[in-house]
Amino acid sequence: LGLGDGHWRPGLLVGGLFALEFLLVGEGLRYTTASHMAIFLYTAPIFAALGLHWLMPAERLKPAQWLGIGVAFGGIVVAFSGPAAAGHGGGSHVLLGDFLGVLGGVAWGATTVVVRCSRLASSPTTRTLQYQLLGAFVWLGLAALLTDQTSIHFTPLVVASLGFQVLVVSFASFLIWFTLLRRYPASRLGVLSFMTPLFGIGFGVWLLHEPLEPNFVFGALLVLAGIVMVSGYEWLRQRFKRNRESPVAPRSS
Repeated sequence: LGLGDGHWRPGLLVGGLFALEFLLVGEGLRYTTASHMAIFLYTAPIFAALGLHWLMPAERLKPAQWLGIGVAFGGIVVAFSGPAAAGHGGGSHVLLGDFLGVLGGVAWGATTVVVRCSRLASSPTTRTLQYQLLGAFVWLGLAALLTDQTSIHFTPLVVASLGFQVLVVSFASFLIWFTLLRRYPASRLGVLSFMTPLFGIGFGVWLLHEPLEPNFVFGALLVLAGIVMVSGYEWLRQRFKRNRESPVAPRSS
């Protein structure tokens, strides 16, 4: 755990933020749809980029990235202005779930900032993952006790979902994610998660038969566009530069 070298301080913070993120997601899903949660949770790269802009000079935002942040936040506003805002489709309960999803994105983005700006950036990836899982175990266990959510009714679907969450999400994906964070700028890595909310919306509609409101679809597209502009700025800039520098084939006479 690195108790003697000071890693425990940012480790405790990372564990607390990780637990808070999943608490917000779990509570939010009681009010809103999986499709909505997939979009609002994955605003995390936007909040991570904002935090790193102020704390790490190497990751200062460029004007195009600030524009992307504006587009993403505009998309959040548009998505929030759907039928729920007018009192339909669950009314304020849906808005509450959506808002908890955005807060979950803030917690996830803050986790990235803490890892990049602390001793955890140079520590083994497994140590960061260990702090996250220990923090989730302790804090979410206490939250379950306080909210009387300790009973489990095991079914094949619950067992399969729990196995997927433990082996794929909590172990494999986060181990890979923090390995990448040690090697690449966090603002660029955010583009890798661009496909996840699209899969979230697709599976929500396909498996859960969730409706898609026009406001939400348009807002989600703006959010995703903003994320690409912020997280994929370097990639987009290099592609644009490569296209400008590529020689043009001469016309045949």
